[in-house]
This record gives sequence, structure tokens and C-alpha cells, in this order.
Amino acid sequence: MIKAKSLEAKKAYELVTYLQTYFAKRLNSVSAKFGASKEFEKVTWLRDEGKHGGGSRYEANDETLFNRASINVSQIQYDDMPQKKLASATAISTIIHPHNPHVPSMHMHISWTQIRDELGYWRIMADLNPSIEEESAKEKFTNIFKDEAGKFAQEGIQSGDKYFYIPALNRTRGVSHFYLENFNTGNFQTDYNYAKNIGEKVIDTYIEIISSAIQKNPSFTQDEKAQQLAYHTLYLFQVLTLDRGTTSGLLVHSQNDIGIMGSIPSHINRELLSSWIEKVTSPQDKLVTSLLKVLPNEIPTPVDVLTKSKLAQAVRDHYTENPKALSMQASGGIIPPTVKNHS
Repeated sequence: MIKAKSLEAKKAYELVTYLQTYFAKRLNSVSAKFGASKEFEKVTWLRDEGKHGGGSRYEANDETLFNRASINVSQIQYDDMPQKKLASATAISTIIHPHNPHVPSMHMHISWTQIRDELGYWRIMADLNPSIEEESAKEKFTNIFKDEAGKFAQEGIQSGDKYFYIPALNRTRGVSHFYLENFNTGNFQTDYNYAKNIGEKVIDTYIEIISSAIQKNPSFTQDEKAQQLAYHTLYLFQVLTLDRGTTSGLLVHSQNDIGIMGSIPSHINRELLSSWIEKVTSPQDKLVTSLLKVLPNEIPTPVDVLTKSKLAQAVRDHYTENPKALSMQASGGIIPPTVKNHS
């Protein structure tokens, strides 16, 4: 894998790989204490056979503890293609879906985008996603940003709440959100330290939250699993119809579809998903219909590797046929021209 040449991109890659390893180690410790003591497994992929970068992800093997869990790192670079506006994009994007419905899911994304001959910028996101809400966990997660985000705390929380709002269902995905887009104070090292600190605090706090939740509720009922299935359906719905990062990744290239779709839970409820078709604005009703066509006709509805590939292609086909629908996707106020930058 050929990595980006710029100093900023090298530092950004250093940061995201550090956070990836750190998070995997912390989760492996949780598995050893509360699960089957099975460590995350590393999987790699290459962009254009490594010529333009690639990445790796750690995937969970402990099915007693995790429904799905993936810690993804990537760096795409175009050092040999000066005609492209984007010089490089370096990111960690992770989603953890625990097996126990009392234990909340969590998503975090930290990335550095280097625009050729212009200032680069950071994207910092994190959100807590419980199937069964617990106020103390929400407060603990939100306090990360109140305590650590400084003068950007209010902006990040408000932008996060806006980004993860689902208009069709009049609710948000998750209970605590933070999102800074196009973040650059003018000092790369200061911003690097800021992103590193937020990333570490999110990881450490999440480990505290899930460890506490497992100990408080080691068992669960079928009704509680049904609540989780419904929430996982909402999660898939938001990711595949609104999430700008997921869609942009799928439109830029098709060489990491499984990694990009690593945020999708193992099972959903297709009947519940189908009931939302009439709630979405056209042409997104067509997208939901297309998703249902490739999902197995079972409840719970499994989302295996082959199905994830089909879902990825359904999203790609939809926006290729309906490019104006991209304007209907989520934003925190600033809309990054991700796909355009890669062209």
C-alpha cells in the first residue's frame, strides 16, 4: 500500500492507526472479561492494488459479546494524479453493536482531508446509540464533549443532533451526538492533539459504559431483543438513506464495500423497514424499495456479507440514477464535497 507523502497525511495516518489499535485492545479486554475471550481479527484491502492507498479493519469474532463490530482505518491518496482536487483522505470509522440489548452501540469517525494546494480539514464525529435508553450512559457520553471540546462543544453537539435527525421518523439515531465538519483552527498540531484527545476520551468512556451495562444487565428478555432488532432496523435505515459518509464512500469506488458496510447490524426487521416506505420523500421511497428487494425474506432478516454487497450496489445504483437525491442526505450545516473532490 502506497501511503500519502505529505507530512500532515502521515501524521493523520499515525493518529488513526493508533486509535484503531488502542480501541481494539480495549475491546479485546472487555471480551476477555465478559465474553468468549476472542480477539478482533485484522482484514486489509487495497485501492487500485495499493497504488492509491487502502486500509484495514479489525472485525469482532466474539459473537457472545458483539452483534457486529468493526474498526476501520483507511488512507486514499492521489499523489500521482495532480489533476484531482483531493490529495489524500485519512480516516478511522468504527461502529460497535453489542449483542446484549442493554449495552449501547457506538459510532466514531475521525478523519483528515487534504485538499491539493489548499488547507486541509478534520472531521470529528461520535454518537451513542442505545436500543434501550439509559440516562446515566447518555449523560456520561455527552459530558465528553462538554468537558473536552472547549469552545467547540456547543457547535459540535448541535451539528451532531442535526446530522443524525431522521425527518421521516421525526427522531434522531442515537441519544448523544457530536460532529465537527471542516475543522481547522490554523494550527495542525493543535488540531491533531484535539482530535486525538476526543478520540481517546470517546473510547475510554464507551468502555466504561459497556462494562457497566453488562454488569448491571447480564441477561435480557425476548422483548428486549425485539427492541434491539427494531433499533438495528432504524440504524440501517439511517445509514443507507441519509448518511452522507457511507454514500460518498460507495460512490467514489467499489473496492471496499464490505468495509464501508461494516456499520450494518447482523439482523434487522424487513417488515418494519417496509412500513417506512410511505414516510420518506420521493425518490427515497425507491431506494428503500430497492434495499428490501435484496434483503432476505426472513424475520429476523439476516444481513450477511453477500447481502451487504447487494445493499451497497443498490445504494450506488440509486444515486447514479437520482443524483439530485444526494441533496436530501444528512448534514450538520456544512456539506463536504467528498465525491466531487475525488473526481
